[in-house]
Amino acid sequence: MTAQLSGPMVAPESGKPKNLIVLLHGYGSDGNDLIGLAPYWRDLLPDTLVVAPNAPWPCDINPAGYQWFPLELDREISRLEGSGQARPVITGFLEQVWAETGLGAADTILGGFSQGAMMALDAGLRLPDALKGIVAFSGGVISPETIGEELSSKPPVCLIHGAEDDVVPLGMSVRGGEALKTAGLEVRVHVSPGTGHGIAPDGLEVATGFIKGLAP
Repeated sequence: MTAQLSGPMVAPESGKPKNLIVLLHGYGSDGNDLIGLAPYWRDLLPDTLVVAPNAPWPCDINPAGYQWFPLELDREISRLEGSGQARPVITGFLEQVWAETGLGAADTILGGFSQGAMMALDAGLRLPDALKGIVAFSGGVISPETIGEELSSKPPVCLIHGAEDDVVPLGMSVRGGEALKTAGLEVRVHVSPGTGHGIAPDGLEVATGFIKGLAP
């Protein structure tokens, strides 16, 4: 049985959503960490529902938070094995929200930070129908060497990363972006100078412009 996700959400003022933004938090955090982005983005697209689900498993090092997958000593293996377990959970959540709202992939932007950004790309690029877009902060493509062979759809992608990130290597976004461009996707990569593992004002501005550009 697929794990069920829940978390904070911000409904559109009209009450009936025409667009959906789903935000996936980082390791050890929860949905409250990213739902604060709703005021920046919900008005860029008409009648947008913003949802920030908690990951399905308690965090190994922070029981008050959650994780999309555990972090073992070998981070590369952790990502490869863990993403395979988390992917169907995220896909199932999206399908559930779509069924409840009448929306679909074309109405949905999937975003995330750090581990959540990795999963937004991992799950979002394997959906059979293309999302409206994917925004990934401080994350990157888990397996850039093979992603071109594993794509199921080609949504526009925005990758944003701090130049001084000492938690998730900048190369994950840079190499991932190159791999996705080679596979034929429309990709924007932005590096925030002097920024560590976080979302800087310039990165937020780039993401906001990307989302604004997706408006009909």
